[in-house]
Amino acid sequence: MSLNAFPAPALASAPDLDAGAARALWPLDPAVTFLNHGSFGACPRAVLEAQQRYRDQMEREPVRFFIRELEPLLDAARGELAAFVGADPEDVAFVPNATAGVNTVLRSLSLAPGDELCVTDHGYNACRNAVEAAAARAGARVVVAPVPFPIQAPEQVVEAVLARVGPRTRLVLVDHVTSPTGLVFPVASLASELAGRGVDLLVDGAHAPGMVPVDLRVLGAAYYTGNCHKWLCGPKGAAFLHVRRDRQGAIRPLTISHGANSPRTDRSRFLLEFDWTGTADPSAVLCVADAIRFMGALLPGGWPALRAHNRATALAARDLLCEALGCPPPSPDAMIGALATVPLPDAPSSPPRLDPLQDALLERWGIEVPVFAWPASPRRWLRISAQIYNGRPDYERLAAALSSLL
Repeated sequence: MSLNAFPAPALASAPDLDAGAARALWPLDPAVTFLNHGSFGACPRAVLEAQQRYRDQMEREPVRFFIRELEPLLDAARGELAAFVGADPEDVAFVPNATAGVNTVLRSLSLAPGDELCVTDHGYNACRNAVEAAAARAGARVVVAPVPFPIQAPEQVVEAVLARVGPRTRLVLVDHVTSPTGLVFPVASLASELAGRGVDLLVDGAHAPGMVPVDLRVLGAAYYTGNCHKWLCGPKGAAFLHVRRDRQGAIRPLTISHGANSPRTDRSRFLLEFDWTGTADPSAVLCVADAIRFMGALLPGGWPALRAHNRATALAARDLLCEALGCPPPSPDAMIGALATVPLPDAPSSPPRLDPLQDALLERWGIEVPVFAWPASPRRWLRISAQIYNGRPDYERLAAALSSLL
């Protein structure tokens, strides 16, 4: 399957697990209609139980665990994750989250005054801050590519980015799936175009693994970081950084530890440095494989069926909300995964933290969904998520709540 396209938005055929039965597999508050899986994910009970087993193993004999058992456990988890995202395990390092992955690459780059770092205005705020900080340290410049939203076609993303790439561009950072607008960006096309210009690509894939197909060998980007706690439904604290083999020599972890001068020759310096950055609880990354297997077994068709089911739910929910709000869908179906952002009919109120509408939806209707102002737009926006525990009644309840509150 192409990294830039999806099949027609048909519902997964006759899933054996409906939303109500699926919800029972998660320890979510039954009093809350949870439509915000995208922000922090949600971990199933079975995966949390697997995490506790690793913690129990660690605490039974900490020295044995960290000195003798941890490395093979990391290799096993890395192997299953690498197979899932189409990568060589030796090119994959575990990091706490995708923001840490982005920071790791930026901190490792040797930038010079006048160099340019290119981002889009759909980027994640934390990662944009990391780019700004890296540029400020080196006297480099941040160049922003404005991508329209509403948007008509994925080609507009490529055109917008390439229009801002020049001879001083050292790195382009783009989201695989954008956080504020829920768009699936054409990262394969971008990677190909940038490679032809000799420019490295860093993909912030925070939302991508588990939501859309990911094949890092095919993509060929210099750097790719993704979360395992969102659509893979692993525990918080599980993410990865993939570094192309020819770029690994320059990439160092944010914390320098024993691996920096290890005399070992049986493992790459890349893995020696990233696999041990100090004593921490590694249980989240160790059960990534448990999460992949658990989620992949929920529907008869495995992961392809789960992705198709969630995408169909997101598209149907988006269309339902757009009809209720009297607005056209702001993006083509081909750019939707399991997130969808729709415009609200009023302007943002610049709240101190959370939008009052988001608070009212939770307090008066029991609905958890993000409402936010996006700096690139004068509008106020609402973003829905679709995980297997969500069903049409959840979004009908949201539409009714919006009609009442607005």
